[in-house]
Formats: sequence, structure tokens, C-alpha cells
Amino acid sequence: MMAAGHAADWGAKVLLLEKNADLGAKLKLTGGGRCNITNAEFDIRSFLSAFGENKKFLFSPFSRFSVQETFDFFEEEGLLLTVESQRRAFPTSGKAADVISTLENFLVKNGVIIRKGSSVTDVEIVSNDRVMIRVAEEPLFAKSVVLATGGLAYPKTGSTGDGLRWLKKLGFLLHPSEPTLVPLCVKDSWIKNLSGLTLEKVGIKCEGSEGSVFLGTGSILFTHFGVSGPLILNRSNQIKEMLKGGEVVASLDLFPDEDASVLEKRILGVFDENKNKLLRNVLGFVVPKGGVNMLRTHLPEGLLDKQINGIRQEERKFLIKILKGLPFRITKTMGYDWAIVSDGGIDLADVNTQTMATRKYPNLFVVGDLLHVSRPSGGFSLQLCWTTGWVAGEEAFYRSTM
Repeated sequence: MMAAGHAADWGAKVLLLEKNADLGAKLKLTGGGRCNITNAEFDIRSFLSAFGENKKFLFSPFSRFSVQETFDFFEEEGLLLTVESQRRAFPTSGKAADVISTLENFLVKNGVIIRKGSSVTDVEIVSNDRVMIRVAEEPLFAKSVVLATGGLAYPKTGSTGDGLRWLKKLGFLLHPSEPTLVPLCVKDSWIKNLSGLTLEKVGIKCEGSEGSVFLGTGSILFTHFGVSGPLILNRSNQIKEMLKGGEVVASLDLFPDEDASVLEKRILGVFDENKNKLLRNVLGFVVPKGGVNMLRTHLPEGLLDKQINGIRQEERKFLIKILKGLPFRITKTMGYDWAIVSDGGIDLADVNTQTMATRKYPNLFVVGDLLHVSRPSGGFSLQLCWTTGWVAGEEAFYRSTM
């Protein structure tokens, strides 16, 4: 949508072929239905540090259309943005549907011809100024084409690897696709019973069969199958490697910024002020929302119904231990159906990232999830789409005038 709208804004005649019945199927799912449009890190070099070794390839396109330009674009199109924790930017309305309608209005305003329900079956490069795109049995011809099909993540939205197959057929060597930024499935019912609960800051420790340990801190979301959220998604690749050795034992630290002695001192202060109350009624002053339900299956029977003044030292020590390490067992990742993005695709060395055209075919442009680019959650994936789409759209226009 970004590529098509921007190319048309420059004056190109643009046809957008949409596989689905409606535009933006994947956008509807991003950010929990709120659409995490970007990450509000306005320094380009700092932003690109999240992309690892690929940052050297991406500086050119991001110098043309980066985070500031994304804010400017959406606000000029009438969609206000709000920045929340961890610099995540959302539409102020909190509705992904508003992002989709903004982009669709952008397309219509610039005269893009939109054909929905049009599944492309083949792409053939005829010459440097002629491409054939086949929709069912209908051949269509253009001077240039932008592939923006997505990878393999969330196949129910139409990302079923079509673009990857076309690129392979055209002779490109592709990195194997893997689901990345993917939620995790757990055994423990106590986690599943907390479905929908988000904790903004917890620590996680994971131990695999070979004793590997990983520590991280961030936001976690409990689901009906296990755990998700930025902390989990951004560590899922490491945990996926650990799962190759079997089940991974993990633990949650509800107070990652306090060591056990500091936490105990604070809890003693709360206990002193509530000596005659039951522990279950006092824990709410200490633990995060939903914390009492988390602890229920881990504390000795009857402890929650004990009066504070009757709790023994060893029981208090055990409580501290649990608060600093709630155990659970990770069994697998949730795969492509739940992955936020998929890895793999065309190597950036095979793409002229100044234009987003492939080096082999200068009238074939590749953007978004078809690029082999790893990145964390938190708005980085969509910013990659806005940036590469914007650059490809403009360069495809120039190509069409040659």
C-alpha cells in the first residue's frame, strides 16, 4: 500500500493486486489489534542498531524515509499517533482499522487502481522494461513490479510464501524461512488460566537440557496456550534453539529490579502495617495485578488464608523465593500461524537498497518480509515496511519513465 500510493503520488499509473477480499489483513492483527506503527527512536543510527549486521544495508533507505517521515506521513493523512512505553507508537484511536483506512484513502486519493481478490500465480521478467504478472489465466504487463507479499508468518492473512516461490523461480538464492518473534507454548495450567493478563516488567530465566541459561527483562502477555509479549517474542529465537534439546524450564521474576533482601525488607514493611489481615488480602499491596492467582498453585496449602502475624520466617522466605522465580515449562514455539514475522528471504546483498530493486532485475523491487532481515518486536517490522515500500514506490516510478 505504501509503495503503490507513493508511486502514484509521483504520477505513475499503478495497479495494486490484493490477494484477499480486503486490504491490510495482517495490519489488523498487529499490536494486539491496535497496530504498532513504528518505534519512536528518531535517530537513524540508533534505530538501525536493532537490525544487527543488516544495518549497513539499510542506512540509505532509512535516510530517505525513517521514523520522523512515518510520523509526518500519517499525521498529514489525518491519523494522529501516540507514543507509549518502550517507544512503541500507535494510532491515538487505538484501532488498527484506522491505519488501514488511512492507507486506503491514500491509495484512492492518488488514483491507484485496486483489484481485491486477485491472487497472482506467476511473475515473469520479460525484459528490463517489461514484466508479466499472471492473475489466474489473465496476463498483465507492466514496466516494473514491486513484490510486497510478506513471508510465511500468519498464513491465514494470505502470507503463504508466494513471493518467495517467485523469487526462487527467478533464480535467486534465498535464506531458509523460519518463524521469528513467535509466542511460546507451555505445559502449566496456571499460566493459561491468566490468559489476557499483561505484566509490564518481569524477568525471565531459561534453562535447557545442556544447562544453557538466558536472562532478560521486559513485558510479558499470558495467553490461552502460553506466553507472548515483547520479552518473549524478542527472545523466542534463542529459546527455539534451546528447545532442540527438549523441554525448557523457565522462571519468572516478578521483581527484576530488586534483589531478594530488598524485596523482603519492603514486604516486611507491608506486613507490619497489616498484621491482622489474611495474606491473600495483603499480597495485592505487593504483587502485580493477577499476582495472587499466579501464586495460588505455588504456595503451601493454607498459607494464603493465614493471618500475617502468624506467618513464620521460613514461610516468608519461601514466598520471596517464589516471587523471584515462578517456575513454568516451555514445550515448543507456536510456529508460522502465530509468528509476528518470518525470517529468511532474499539476501540484502542481492538488493540495491538505495532503490529496493534486485541487482539481477532492475525493474523488480522487493520490500518488507521478503527481505532477509531479523529485527525485534516493538514497531521495527512495520517501519521496515513503510521505509522499503516508500523507496520502492518512488524508484518504480522513475523506472517506469525510462
